[in-house]
Amino acid sequence: MRVGIDLGGTKIEAIALDRNGSNCFRSRVATPRGDYAGTLDAIAALVAESERVAGPATVGVGMPGAISPATGLVKNANSVWLNGRPLAEDLSARIGRPVRLANDANCFALSEAIDGAASDGAVVFGIILGTGTGGGIVVNRQVVVGANAIAGEWGHNPMPWPGPDERPGPPCYCGRTGCIETFLSGPGLVADHERATGRRLDALAIARAADAGDADAERTLSRYSERLARALASVINVLDPDVIVAGGGLSNLERLYREVPAQWGAFVFSDRVATPFRRAAHGDSSGVRGAAWLWPDDADGR
Repeated sequence: MRVGIDLGGTKIEAIALDRNGSNCFRSRVATPRGDYAGTLDAIAALVAESERVAGPATVGVGMPGAISPATGLVKNANSVWLNGRPLAEDLSARIGRPVRLANDANCFALSEAIDGAASDGAVVFGIILGTGTGGGIVVNRQVVVGANAIAGEWGHNPMPWPGPDERPGPPCYCGRTGCIETFLSGPGLVADHERATGRRLDALAIARAADAGDADAERTLSRYSERLARALASVINVLDPDVIVAGGGLSNLERLYREVPAQWGAFVFSDRVATPFRRAAHGDSSGVRGAAWLWPDDADGR
């Protein structure tokens, strides 16, 4: 049995999967924001509850940010009370067994590579288009972490081939300007529409307005598709993945799967682009499922 934990900024979710990937248990609680000890307690309680229902299990955790290879401490987490903490060590001590942790975007990509929309690909690039813009790389069903634990962090590269109106670009929380995340995240889409029209609508309202024939909203979504095409073309030029799979709220824009592949060929260094671009099969469940899959079949982390 495998237990996966999705440690989010507003909720902590647990799932238990059997060897075949079938769901045996699922529960969620509110995240104790700002409370590190409370976060450990909440995770431990979810693990205990899952084992009462599903039996002994390995435990994997999807988290914001990453564990620094240099220090063993959490870095780059937008759940800032985790930063600088020995989360892996503390969780293992708290629940009395080894725990595997990975960035939440890596867990998403792993889930889709194992039994989701990218299960036919050896090299998978998974992207999150939501509050932020994250990414993960999976090769032969193994997460690629990287020497600095930042593999797949495409959102903090600059938008490639920028136009005059995209320079220097919006400010990013990382301290730079013009990052891909500032254009392709949900808040980035909202801000782009407001800059162009003077009207502030959330992402869902923009999509609905475009569907209803609003020309301004249509132009906003067209800019978004073209920018996503450029951003993913730069990934294809470097990684050349077998499949690109998308999750997060904006991944529900069906038009992306038509428009982006139709445009990225102008930027990919190839005579043709055979890369499929797909929406996640497991939707919002991919992150927590991927956390469970951090343990291989023959591992014993109990």
